[in-house]
Amino acid sequence: MVVLGFCVALAALAGGGGGAQAAAISRSTYEEEGNSLVQPVYKPLDLGSVKPLGWFKDQLELEAAGLSGNMFDFYRFVHDSSEASPYWFNGLVPLAFGLGDERILGQVKYYLDYILDHQQEDGWIGWETTQATRGLWARCLVLLGLIQYAEADPTQTDRIVDAMHRYVVLAHSMLQNNYTGLLVHGNDTFDTAGFGVGRTHEMHIPLQWLLERYPRNNSEIIWETMELMIEGGVLWGADWRKFWTDEAYPKVLYETTPFNLSWVFIHGVNMAQGLRYPLSLYRNSKDKTLKQQTRKAVDLLAKYHRSLAGTITADEYVSDLNPSRGSELCIAAEVMFSSAYIYQYLGDNDIADWAEQAAFNAFPVSVSGDWWSHQYVQQENQPWSRNLSTDDLWWDVNSYANVFGLEPNYPCCTVNHPQAYPKFLANSFATTSDGKGLAHVFLVPGTAATTLGSDNSVLVSVNTTYPFGHTLTYSISASSPFDFSIRIPTWASTTSRSTIATNSTNSTTGVTSTTSTTLSPDANGLQHVSVPAGTSAATIRLSTAPRVVPRANDTAAIYYGALLYALAIEHDAVAVPPVEYRSGKILPPSTTDPHGHTHDYVLTPKRGSRWNIAIDPTQIRVVRRRRGSGSDAGSSSSFEEHVDDVLEVSNDELENPIWELGAPPVELRVAAVEIDWPIVMDTAADPGTFDVTPKGKPFYARFVPYGSSKLHMALLPVVKLQDVDFDISE
Repeated sequence: MVVLGFCVALAALAGGGGGAQAAAISRSTYEEEGNSLVQPVYKPLDLGSVKPLGWFKDQLELEAAGLSGNMFDFYRFVHDSSEASPYWFNGLVPLAFGLGDERILGQVKYYLDYILDHQQEDGWIGWETTQATRGLWARCLVLLGLIQYAEADPTQTDRIVDAMHRYVVLAHSMLQNNYTGLLVHGNDTFDTAGFGVGRTHEMHIPLQWLLERYPRNNSEIIWETMELMIEGGVLWGADWRKFWTDEAYPKVLYETTPFNLSWVFIHGVNMAQGLRYPLSLYRNSKDKTLKQQTRKAVDLLAKYHRSLAGTITADEYVSDLNPSRGSELCIAAEVMFSSAYIYQYLGDNDIADWAEQAAFNAFPVSVSGDWWSHQYVQQENQPWSRNLSTDDLWWDVNSYANVFGLEPNYPCCTVNHPQAYPKFLANSFATTSDGKGLAHVFLVPGTAATTLGSDNSVLVSVNTTYPFGHTLTYSISASSPFDFSIRIPTWASTTSRSTIATNSTNSTTGVTSTTSTTLSPDANGLQHVSVPAGTSAATIRLSTAPRVVPRANDTAAIYYGALLYALAIEHDAVAVPPVEYRSGKILPPSTTDPHGHTHDYVLTPKRGSRWNIAIDPTQIRVVRRRRGSGSDAGSSSSFEEHVDDVLEVSNDELENPIWELGAPPVELRVAAVEIDWPIVMDTAADPGTFDVTPKGKPFYARFVPYGSSKLHMALLPVVKLQDVDFDISE
């Protein structure tokens, strides 16, 4: 749960630790080295420089037409809450400028004008007028939205920077006064749950941006404000440097597990954001141990709590890796942003893989195909989505939480999830550290327009159906030669089947050259292409095969390329009126869509639909939809076996919406057998907790991309079956 002003405070699992240990970051290094922060290995382009194409543009347009792009008009936690609306602003700014959508641009411009025109005399941005109500942490989200806006629209930069400087002077004076606005004193009513102290580093990204671009002789105050935020969190007991260690990190966490640090560390969304903490401090201090600790944090989380879909297994708190435990939607959005941010400084290929894994699996599975409803928690094994008979399965999450709806549990996910795809797009291209090269990092279709160095105008366009297909075609124009890099995912084979072909015409000589060769990425997974001045083209073909990932207790999951595949469960959907997240009562029309788009949905398996199976992952077939199969694409009879290890899928084979059952053109067939699968706490029991008893005849089960099947089983018991006859009509 991301805290909003209206969320219930969570009881701490253990007392805060850390005492008043100093956390000050020395400014001497910064001052001695010419006012420079640590620079990223790959620097994202200014917002608006990257535009979506193809299926990813379809998604952003659906988002704009869906709940994200319409809640400004009716949703109470956007127009009535100064704590919640910053989440919305932080996500809608990159959506507006990524798409160039005039309606969404109008929404964010209205919000921008309002908060800047109503900035208070002392510099406070927001509606709160008393010390008791002014919390600094939610303002960090406002600042994040402001810096994105300032990058995308130069006509607003000066007034945004003016407002930020006025605000920073006030925040600095508040923090100097016993950390006012961060730590709760006396009758303070802001952040009584304590989330802000666990997210003190969120001030760093906007203030580091201000420090580097528009310091205005205010560097000392900007710097000290960052210092004071960290110091206040340390004083409270929320120092992530103490948590991201082998000794402190909880491998599993149950009610009986000893844990001596603050509860803020084990909250899933906090943890997703806390991944950014060491690097935020490293940029200022140049302390390389913080960079190393970031890698340690990624490794610890990946080993003990990273879900199959790429998010963190945590309903509210982490526990273990069992597939019945939920993963909050906010976590997926924050993991996408954190992994993109971390990749920019570490450059490790597996971290970029992680960002894509969350973007193509964990995030879309919890959002309806039309973007009008979402879950609060998803389960990797989720045979139904309805009000469960108990909430004993989860921490501080109600029994309604896996329903798709407007606010199926805490509304934080309603206002926070819009940031995920727009920021993913904005970070999909990046320049190299010297500013003279360009890299395609996240392989979604789009265009990037930028100036490299001082005067090299570059335009790159990539046409691809990735991750549904594995071919990427680039068109490039440049006024001067430059080095272009394409990230090759770790799962892609570097055998002779993975290739790159280039074609370029020199603008000076008019000579055209063509080459074709096997991929040869460097140690960080980057395929380098020397691009001459003029126009060029390149085509990447990635070779891969289904991958079986074993888990504990004789279970396994299956991936193909960047996609997790799961058992498809055909379901019935019943629309019901959306309910209020606390009371469960039907929401009044004043806070639902006046055009009737907002509903909650009960999803249950169709009669005869099997979810209770075990699999033999040594028998897997890749199948793809036959061209021209039309509306009946979701049925297995419209598929044929695919035997090539280079998957080429054309744009006209992708449906819109794509994240619907039967829409992705490539599926798997996996040998399976029905089993007796018990129900525990009104959900599928965790595999490994019961004996596997096959019944009936083995068959080939239909597996689809996880993000497209809102009911699914992704972690399944493994059995050995006799060879099963493959019948495409099965």
